[in-house]
Amino acid sequence: MYQLWEDLKRFKGYRVVELSHSMNNDSPYWGGIPEGAVELGNVVYDWGEPMLECQIQSFRFPGQFGTHIDFPAHFIKGGKFSDSYGAENMMYPLCVIDISQKVAEDVHYAVTADDIKEWEAKWGPIPDGAFVALRTDWYKRWPDMEAFSNLDEEGGEHCPGWSMEALKYIYEERNAAANGHETLDTDASLLAVEADDLACERYVLDSGKLQIEVLQNLDQVPAAGAILFCAWPRFEGANGLPVRVWALCE
Repeated sequence: MYQLWEDLKRFKGYRVVELSHSMNNDSPYWGGIPEGAVELGNVVYDWGEPMLECQIQSFRFPGQFGTHIDFPAHFIKGGKFSDSYGAENMMYPLCVIDISQKVAEDVHYAVTADDIKEWEAKWGPIPDGAFVALRTDWYKRWPDMEAFSNLDEEGGEHCPGWSMEALKYIYEERNAAANGHETLDTDASLLAVEADDLACERYVLDSGKLQIEVLQNLDQVPAAGAILFCAWPRFEGANGLPVRVWALCE
């Protein structure tokens, strides 16, 4: 027998959890992207053509649309583009840090290094090369753009997220490979205002790491023990792309 085929039979008994949102022309995206940047499913070749009876659609979208992966070149001049990452970068041990209760009390909450150390005290050290996902349950606001961005009257966002100390811990102390979250931005909104920049996102990408934004269903996977898979089209020179993400759970 072929071992991988036998393993596949065993894996089919595992639970698969969808971690990416479905997308359409009304899906939320970052407010800085100009209107008209999204046009999904436009029919460019229709039924009834004499050359061939079929239908073809075109899709136009920003790289940072829906559930998407960011490559270093998104924020770092001279940083790596999609070409530098292959299929070997599409699977990771998954660690889910749950701060959803703290976010329910304070929408500005930023995960701390102590939060992650508390997670490790229960589940063990974050493994080398892990994908560390931040569970806030913010995904439940999708696809309401106003609720998802949580803007005030002046247009400022009010969302939870990462802190610099937490990111430095998972990358410099634990050598994680990537991080992810349910919100549109890496940084907790108040920290972004204080820094006058998305400093946390800049740190991640400047470190040569990857991140996936706008995840969902992190409340449906275990805190530890699952495997995250992600897949993106093989475009050259992309600094970000929509991505399909799922978890394989025992």
